Amino acid sequence: MRKAFLVMAVIIISVQLTPAQQNKINEEQLNDIVTCVAVDPLQKIFKETAFFDETEAIADVARGEHASFQFALRSNKTLVHVTASVVQLSGNMNLFSKNTFVGFVGYTRVGRPLPNPPKDKLNPISGFYPDPIFDTTSMDIRNFTTQPIWITMNIPVGFPPGDYVGLLTVKGKIDRQSFSLNRRFTVRVYNVTINKTSLWVTNWFGLGKNQLKQLSGGKDSVEFSGNYWKWLHVAAKKMKEYDQNVIMTPVFSLAGITVNKDKFSFDFSKFDKFVQTFIDEGTLGRIEGGHIGGRMGNWYAQFGVYTPYMKNDSLRFKNIAVTDPEAQNFYRQFIPALVAHLKEKGWYKIYLQHVCDEPESGNEKSYADIASCIKSIAPDIKLIDAVHSHGVDNTVDVWVPELEMYDSNYLFYKERQNAGNEVWFYTCLAPQGEYANRFIELPLIKTRILHWINFRFGATGYLHWEWDFWSDNCLEETAGIIPEAGNIMPGGDAFITYPGNGKILSSIRLEAMRDGIVDYELLKMLEEKKPAVAKEICRQVVYEFAKYDTDIKGFRAKREYILQQLAE
Repeated sequence: MRKAFLVMAVIIISVQLTPAQQNKINEEQLNDIVTCVAVDPLQKIFKETAFFDETEAIADVARGEHASFQFALRSNKTLVHVTASVVQLSGNMNLFSKNTFVGFVGYTRVGRPLPNPPKDKLNPISGFYPDPIFDTTSMDIRNFTTQPIWITMNIPVGFPPGDYVGLLTVKGKIDRQSFSLNRRFTVRVYNVTINKTSLWVTNWFGLGKNQLKQLSGGKDSVEFSGNYWKWLHVAAKKMKEYDQNVIMTPVFSLAGITVNKDKFSFDFSKFDKFVQTFIDEGTLGRIEGGHIGGRMGNWYAQFGVYTPYMKNDSLRFKNIAVTDPEAQNFYRQFIPALVAHLKEKGWYKIYLQHVCDEPESGNEKSYADIASCIKSIAPDIKLIDAVHSHGVDNTVDVWVPELEMYDSNYLFYKERQNAGNEVWFYTCLAPQGEYANRFIELPLIKTRILHWINFRFGATGYLHWEWDFWSDNCLEETAGIIPEAGNIMPGGDAFITYPGNGKILSSIRLEAMRDGIVDYELLKMLEEKKPAVAKEICRQVVYEFAKYDTDIKGFRAKREYILQQLAE
């Protein structure tokens, strides 16, 4: 009897252990619970998205650019400890091991909607928009909530053309049971090489107290000292990764200005350290010297120049007319010293100097007076500005109109180009309506085709006013307001990156912008080979300044055709 009991106990225990040993959901069960499908990376996926425009997971790319994929993961049960990884299944060389990033797309809100929205404005029911890309190793996903998985890989310049097949593996737990699913994708590398992008791109940025604190885990840091230089390298590396090549440089903060009565001395060691950081990271194409003046009052006031003076043993700046003897005394010492130093370092030919931001008809003469003064001291210095006025006496070398103003004054800017000037364009709070921009509420393709607009209308550069103007809760809310005027800062306008845990995180908008910069380069390459073909392909995407074909499948077909034409 005792022996029989022991045998029964062993059998029972054995039966009870078997499910624990096989605690894994089978494929049939998993298919009833979890959906994981490839969705075009240009398609924004919302938390509530339950029906997907599935696409074949193939990326057509040139060597020297990036391939991106997006997979939508959704379950009718909560997923716990979800991880995602990729391996290469086939291809001539190992493309994936050192060149691949896998992350999860995060969601954020836009509390103040666009005042002048386009017809295709996105309106998720949940109120959450996808944007930041997190590099977390795992996450939990609530039931009936869609989570995009983002894959990006750098295609080295020397890689052989061909198809490289990869496998995405997603693992996690459902009701304490493990699951694993796999999805294939293909990187199709064409025999087309991008060694360097030629579009001039600047996103103004700052590493002030707020940004440094968010990057440093809440610790206070001082601008231009200590850990600042470490974070500057991080920013420079990220900019290089996303094809920015023009760097806004706060000249006055870096010039080491000292005063002895009416004599000024300058120590450019911090300036050199700042610029060298971007050289070291391979980012620097041009130096963009910060503004030397601004409005002496409200928006319609005349422009003055920032002039240093000593008060209580502290260097301060006042904004005064350029004709003021104090201003004349300073700038006739500062500009020659700056020019001499730039020439000594071999940087003068790549230097652009801002004067004042956004002159208009009411204050254009004061702008022209300042610019003329600078030119009288350094005749060959190149001046760049966001200019809203034609009446600045042709003192500007690089004109940067806002996109809508570029549209309405296109012939004038063509004349400036014919006269030897450069013309870029910029976006900020505007334009709105049907124009392309970087706002989170817009379809993602409208961020990418900004640089098709560059090619279509001959603008050789692009400027945006901020890269990292992070609020304290920028991961939760992306819109803001300018209290003085009540102007809404649309969602995402103030930043296209996010602060991470000791890192600067990308966004799906920054990914799209980089791809657009590469598109511009491919179009330029095709223009050299088949100019009529390049212009016609671009025309079929950008019909007018504010009229586009935003069909994603059609866009992909056109881009694939560009690669095919270049690979011939």
